Amino acid sequence: MKRIALALALTLPLAPVPAGAQRIAAAVDSIVAGALKGGRVAGLSVAVVRGRDTLVLKGYGRADIELDVPTPPGAVYEVGSVTKQFTAAAILKLVEQGKLGLDDELTKYLPSFPVGGRHVTLRHLLAHTSGLRSYTALPVMRNLLARRLPPDSILAVVASAPWDFEPGQVMVYNNSGFVLLGYIIEKVSGKSYADYLRENIFAPAGMVDTRYCDEDAIIPRRVRGYAAGRQGLGHPMYIAMEWPFSAGGLCSTAGDLVAWTRALHGGRVLGPAAYAEMIAPSTLADGTRLRYAKGLAVDTVLGHRAYFHGGAIPGFLAQVEYFPDDTLSVVVLANTMGPVAPAEIARAIDVLLLGSPPPVKSVPPRGPLAGYVGEYRGPGEEGEVVGRVATDSAGALTLRIGDDALPPLLPLGDDRFRQGDNLFTFVREHGRVVALRADRRFGYLILSRSPTP
Repeated sequence: MKRIALALALTLPLAPVPAGAQRIAAAVDSIVAGALKGGRVAGLSVAVVRGRDTLVLKGYGRADIELDVPTPPGAVYEVGSVTKQFTAAAILKLVEQGKLGLDDELTKYLPSFPVGGRHVTLRHLLAHTSGLRSYTALPVMRNLLARRLPPDSILAVVASAPWDFEPGQVMVYNNSGFVLLGYIIEKVSGKSYADYLRENIFAPAGMVDTRYCDEDAIIPRRVRGYAAGRQGLGHPMYIAMEWPFSAGGLCSTAGDLVAWTRALHGGRVLGPAAYAEMIAPSTLADGTRLRYAKGLAVDTVLGHRAYFHGGAIPGFLAQVEYFPDDTLSVVVLANTMGPVAPAEIARAIDVLLLGSPPPVKSVPPRGPLAGYVGEYRGPGEEGEVVGRVATDSAGALTLRIGDDALPPLLPLGDDRFRQGDNLFTFVREHGRVVALRADRRFGYLILSRSPTP
């Protein structure tokens, strides 16, 4: 316990408790209590730090249901794709060290990787714009995830994934790219991925409880993961930790992740040029600006600038947010894969501290809604994706992309629509709608309209 307290003292310097802090803490407790209600999630850890004031840093619920163990301070969780920002920072640290460049091609470091003549750069890998399909979307993975295979076997599976589009055309969320970046980190640095991050990323950030999730290691305060099902909570599917690697293989705590946001955005991990690269919005080949940088979404939340990313891995969900203009960090970690989304809990906390923005006004679209109705096709996370646009009984425009059925779209004027944080623009040629551009923050799809039969 002394070690936990010392680590927090080093990474989260505390100021006197501000006026209203108890009210905020009580409100967060209420938000989390609602999430825990009905046993939908085993346990949660939440950190809310504004400036130098730690408003909330505590565990809720159970770290282990069968042993009835409460979630301890400093609980360690698998954080899934939150790992990607650490991989991106490691690549940028190597750029600072003069060992690689973002516009270097993949084959410079992995010359045997089959790119089929494509010019794939590290920048493409960092932005999910390489065109290589995510290996986690391959059907063969159902039989491989539980097998502990050596790195060359895993790399062979990644190399077997088909290419869905030419590099830079669209953005499709992709674990393959970040796995390749991990192998490049090892090759260029001469160290294991875990060792390079420990020495060059975790140590400068003061992250004493963050590490690669080695399933053979005894990790103090490591919580157990669960999955929600029809009969309640149960054990999640097993996945060998060799597979997520640099795309999703880290373990951390809520306190360490706050320390990370403060160190990264406070200039203690990367120099000014490398940091500017990390948070700069990526672009497509046609100049389209994305709401994703390198391992981080970059956007406004509730009208405030924000850098954030979520994570999901069997048994665990995570959300890590940082609001630079408010010096606010919000971290929510859950040891259950199920209906309770850390991103939704974090959003409720964001509203508590930042307030709600004014409602978005509806503006009539450019033409009749019937002009948008139809089927649209293009590359997606598992190959071709189909978008179906229709109107509902109330006369509103609806959209289904693959298996995702979205609520009615809000018209913003011209050919632009919105649904929550998703932005949609219909493209016309000679007055007729011919394509749909779907900006979903963690993906930017361009779907062509199917010919009318």
